[in-house]
Amino acid sequence: MNRTEALDMVRESISRVVPGADVAALGPDDAFRDVLEMDSLDFLSFVEVLSERSGVRIDDEDTPRLTTLSGSADFLLAHSVPLS
Repeated sequence: MNRTEALDMVRESISRVVPGADVAALGPDDAFRDVLEMDSLDFLSFVEVLSERSGVRIDDEDTPRLTTLSGSADFLLAHSVPLS
């Protein structure tokens, strides 16, 4: 997975949880939970969808790193298994 793929996966995961969200307007360092007014259940659903789609295990202590597009993509890249 490269950075563009990781960012796309994060945007698609947000869109699944918040239908109609304008993810294209989000900047890489915008706190999307605040911008999109996601409540804690929305955020938890986002984490679950992202984990399922990426195959990356996301623990509770990892969630503070998943508050921006950039942070979420960095997390995925750091924890994804490279393809051989």
